[in-house]
Amino acid sequence: MKILISADMEGATGVTWPDDVIPGASQWERCRSLFTSDVNAAVLGFYDGGADEVLINEAHWTMRNLLLERLDDRAQMITGRHKTLSMVEGVQHGDVDAIAFVGYHTGAGTEGVLAHTYLANSLTGVWLNGVRASEGLLNAHVVAEYGVPVVLVTGDDLTCKDAEGYAPDARMVAVKDHVSRYAAVCRTPARTAADIRSAAKEATALAGRYEPVGGGPFTVEMEFDAEHLSAAATVVPGVAPTGERRVAYTSGTMYEGIRTFKAVTTIVSSAVEEQYG
Repeated sequence: MKILISADMEGATGVTWPDDVIPGASQWERCRSLFTSDVNAAVLGFYDGGADEVLINEAHWTMRNLLLERLDDRAQMITGRHKTLSMVEGVQHGDVDAIAFVGYHTGAGTEGVLAHTYLANSLTGVWLNGVRASEGLLNAHVVAEYGVPVVLVTGDDLTCKDAEGYAPDARMVAVKDHVSRYAAVCRTPARTAADIRSAAKEATALAGRYEPVGGGPFTVEMEFDAEHLSAAATVVPGVAPTGERRVAYTSGTMYEGIRTFKAVTTIVSSAVEEQYG
């Protein structure tokens, strides 16, 4: 049994504001330890539950935040950027039985601690076939095409609520409760590690590949906070304006859809100017 962990940082224990998650910022080094604690707790729980292999895919910012030397020696980690499936890299090889979303968060334009979708700012809303989409929802549709269930989600309480819509059977662990985008009621790392480990052990029983689910076509609509950003997005073939500061595209599969999404966000981020956006 092989489990893949997609590890993001904004939903980690104790993380509440940008300096906690931006590489090199004042609190980042400290919060790397908290992030690693959450991920390692999931690793331990999956092995407790009978997993044979756990692979971690670093999914935050530079994708070089987790402390490898503090992870359980049985685990392996994909670290670094420019991966075929970005946040869920590793799911496409046909040998993954389940995936966990650890340290996830809510989507752009919604309530939640450090809520966003791929871009820290600039992107004010994402909709997948008319439903407001978080990174969790987008990634859940990607892994469904490989027949891989989402069995564990951790983050703030609103992230767990969001996950009920795309992974209703998954085990959920709220490591903090939302107060504002930059504030939360936080549990201690000892407590959250115990909660995550216990939930991961239970979640192992949910592992098991199923028949791939297509569900396409998929229409992704994106709204930006400035007109020049939506114009920049239309450089990507198939992306067209749909309204003021909005663009959309349609893909036959979520494999194509998430890759187009990554292309759009990469181009848009290069069009953002300091201070004025």
